[in-house]
Amino acid sequence: MATYKEIRGTHVLSVTSDPPSPVNGQMWYNSTTKTLKGLKSNPVGSWATGTAVSTGRYDGAGLGTREAAMFVGGNDATPAPNASALNEIWSGSSWTESADLNTARWEIAGIGTTTAAIVAGGRTNASPNVSGDTEIWNGSGWTETSNLGTIRKNGNMTGTDTEAALYFGGIDDAPNSRVALTESWNGSSWTEVSDLNQARSALGGSGTETSGLAFGGYTGTAYTGVTELYNGSSWTELNDLNNARATLAGIGATSTAALYAGGNDNNNVAFTEDWNGSTWTETTNINTARGSLAGAGTNTAGLAISGYESTVSTAVEEWTAPTLTTVTFTVS
Repeated sequence: MATYKEIRGTHVLSVTSDPPSPVNGQMWYNSTTKTLKGLKSNPVGSWATGTAVSTGRYDGAGLGTREAAMFVGGNDATPAPNASALNEIWSGSSWTESADLNTARWEIAGIGTTTAAIVAGGRTNASPNVSGDTEIWNGSGWTETSNLGTIRKNGNMTGTDTEAALYFGGIDDAPNSRVALTESWNGSSWTEVSDLNQARSALGGSGTETSGLAFGGYTGTAYTGVTELYNGSSWTELNDLNNARATLAGIGATSTAALYAGGNDNNNVAFTEDWNGSTWTETTNINTARGSLAGAGTNTAGLAISGYESTVSTAVEEWTAPTLTTVTFTVS
């Protein structure tokens, strides 16, 4: 009569080659190499020091991916403000200066890729210093196009490309107050849509023009952790950040998977939190605490770019999400 072991086998599967798609916690015996193996998860993501930008700036716009990003505009001087038109492109290994913006500004927002991008709003050195300028990048140069309906600075944007974007929040020119205003871009003009529930500036963003996430910011009296989701017609409040702050780097291509890094809550901070579509979870801090930094990439592979420490920072950090690793068990 066959035994249970002969019928069902042992708990550890014996195979002649490693399985192509093991799951976390799975173990197996490779009879060819005569080794016992398993798959384990590294549950914590990590930030690694990357190549510094050529010119440090704060309140610039970051966009693109971890391997192909752009860092546009910003303020490159302290304590006196100096709006910059500089555009730097990241190849995955180095930063290269490219064609400048037509209008130098900081507290600017943008979305897109290194071949097709759009930036809007900001603060200039001229008076009045709030700008509604919108510029489109075609891979080699910037072209001015239709202004925002309400000129403002320090808002944020989500979107997929130069044909569809969302601009929300910020500070208007008169009476110079935080706004909840949201505008949608259709490739040629901006149209007002439903307002945020909470008016604020210096907030983070992730996602598309029809499914956008807005989080954090400054209300004019307090730092906030409020998170809101735009569904294409209206904003709905979701779970707050664990740590309220403003001038944070929003990183992410969707509204269901995002990351933020750094920011300011009266002091520059290094906090990082990960969004899974319903809640924020604290994870590994960035190495250099700073505010007014830019973000690019996704919540699995992102960039935290430049910003402000006690002075302008050139620091760039690269984010790698938790990974699965095959390990070999040995005896001694």
